[in-house]
Amino acid sequence: MEHRTLGKDGPQVSALSLGSWRTFEEMSREDGAAVMRAARDAGIDFLDDARYDDHTGSAPIPSGYSEVVFGELFRAAGWSRDDTIVANKLWWEYWPQQGAVEEIQQSLGRMGLEHVDLIYAERPPEGAPLEEILEGVSEVLEAGLARYWGVLNWSAALTAECLPLCDTFGLSHPVATQLPYSLARRSIVEDQAMQAALAEGGTSVVASAVLHGGALSGKYSAGANVEGRLAGRTDAPPVRAAIAAGVALSDFCADRGMAPAAVAIAFALREPSVGSVLFGATSPEQIATNVQSLEVLDKLTTGDWAALGALFPA
Repeated sequence: MEHRTLGKDGPQVSALSLGSWRTFEEMSREDGAAVMRAARDAGIDFLDDARYDDHTGSAPIPSGYSEVVFGELFRAAGWSRDDTIVANKLWWEYWPQQGAVEEIQQSLGRMGLEHVDLIYAERPPEGAPLEEILEGVSEVLEAGLARYWGVLNWSAALTAECLPLCDTFGLSHPVATQLPYSLARRSIVEDQAMQAALAEGGTSVVASAVLHGGALSGKYSAGANVEGRLAGRTDAPPVRAAIAAGVALSDFCADRGMAPAAVAIAFALREPSVGSVLFGATSPEQIATNVQSLEVLDKLTTGDWAALGALFPA
């Protein structure tokens, strides 16, 4: 497994990272642990977790059960805490009544961990001065509850704005920004202003939504009855466009004997600013397919990449 450094002085992480957004609480513990073990055995050592509201209707708590399940699976699968980079989020959902330290302490309690390695700060809530957000992040780091920090879905302008404030407060620059990036959605990361902010901050991209909700896996081309995150929404114009992109990618891959998901992930890995590609998985087989992206990087020729770029212009 290839490893890359997040930011200028951040942690070394696997080029592929495993997320847990709306996955593990919908699976049996046995199946979830199998996915975790498959990721570990493939060399993935970068795990992403987050608190969110229950959508299954069966969780014992209304919010954050995802963190409880993550912690249980982490231990059941036998991960070594010292050898694993674990990320989580600051959502600022209850700001200003709840500060950053209290928010992450509650997440850690649900996860059963003493600290996370990387904490992402979501965009400041309405009315929150950026200085207060950065102060909260600094307090989390000083308390030893996280080792590094990053930003989540921040615009280029907001990312650039925070950098001189970090310098003023003695806070390190964010080592990572988690942003959606895929063949079907390139502009956010490839935007000139974003690239300038990344370069100035020495910040790496952790690419999310690289399969565009599963559309780029090609599985929805068979019809609207396929199970998955886009099920029931395939008639929406943006989803139809993503599914059409998945069909084009499947045709490209069929000629080369490659899995569409692997090629889509390889495309994101090829972007110089990307430090890791984040994906979710519901089976060990998906892990195996996605890991093929590392081989795809070496197999596709310059002509292949040019043909792929022509299919999916920026």
